[in-house]
Amino acid sequence: MSTVPAPEEPAAAATAAGVLVLGIGNLLWADEGFGVRAVEALHQRWRVPANVSLVDGGTQGMYLLDHVCSAERVLVFDAIDYKLRPGTLRVFRDDEVPVWSDQMMSLHQATFQELLALARLRGRFPQRITLIGVQPEVLDDLGGSLSPRVRERVDEAVALAVAELSAWGIDLLPRSSPPAEPLSPGALAIQRYEGERPSEIEACRIGDARFLNQVHAGQYTEESA
Repeated sequence: MSTVPAPEEPAAAATAAGVLVLGIGNLLWADEGFGVRAVEALHQRWRVPANVSLVDGGTQGMYLLDHVCSAERVLVFDAIDYKLRPGTLRVFRDDEVPVWSDQMMSLHQATFQELLALARLRGRFPQRITLIGVQPEVLDDLGGSLSPRVRERVDEAVALAVAELSAWGIDLLPRSSPPAEPLSPGALAIQRYEGERPSEIEACRIGDARFLNQVHAGQYTEESA
């Protein structure tokens, strides 16, 4: 998990306290990383006021509880599964974001719901919460990146977030140069991740390499499993 506070506050920043912009997901499973890539793109393009925290939540789950409990307003980027056309963006606000529900929304639904439920039990549930989600297309590409269809929606998701924050009274300033620090740590920052990850030929990306090599060589049998 990585958090980068704003280095300075725009002159027209709103006075509302405790705004959290959170990206969750697993970068190593293709479109599962949408949430992290979206908050990363927001950080690259926009300067936020001092009362706004941008957080790469990755797969930290319940470790994000203190972040949520300390925020009055929370905006979340995530991959969702509503059986929609891949690449479809949806925005859910407040009561549309379930705390207790059997209906799956986020790919991290169980942990995300538990986190929100605990925040409510603590009496520290956000006053406002917005989820910006995309329907994934590819989830079984280990070490892959966003599919082209989902990658195309990152810019729109960032624009939706900027508009949502503006509606909350939070004005952002476009950056004239990249931030000094990346939001995602080290090798997981998108430039290095895209530039240095092995190709599909060099590294198995869809399962256990030992098993797949046996199948490819015709050596796999139930007895050898």
